[in-house]
Amino acid sequence: MVSHRVVIQSEDFNVADVLAKLRAGDLRVGAVCTFIGTVRDTQLLSGKDADRVVSMALEHYPGMTEASIEAMIDQAHERFDFYQAHVIHRVGVLKPADQIVMVAVTSAHRGESFKACEFLMDYLKTQAPFWKKEASPSGEKWVDARVSDDVALARWGIEANNVVK
Repeated sequence: MVSHRVVIQSEDFNVADVLAKLRAGDLRVGAVCTFIGTVRDTQLLSGKDADRVVSMALEHYPGMTEASIEAMIDQAHERFDFYQAHVIHRVGVLKPADQIVMVAVTSAHRGESFKACEFLMDYLKTQAPFWKKEASPSGEKWVDARVSDDVALARWGIEANNVVK
């Protein structure tokens, strides 16, 4: 069993190792849902060289970030029937194709794992205190995804200003 539900680290993570620890000895588990987020090169989406992502720097507030994500997991448990959730989020400077985040959820059946995993990922993107700065050939810029974040929250019946505490 995984002893800590939330890990913030600069090092990369091994998905197979995390899943093996999450499932270890829990014979109730019939489903494991995971989401892995990676740094993408937005130039490939826009076709503009100025949009090419050279790196992304992620910052957070130690202690506050972990507590916020723990509260998200508690809220997910109130909504969905699952056994465990584990979140790993990286900080520091990352390059395109690097892993940023992993959300893994175990349950008896796939439906609850899928829903809880998606809920946690939407909450992570909208509520967790992380800040992202992209570096491109045209300079650095803070990433602001508030419009898409508001849409993600609305899907769960949560108002944008109703943050997890």
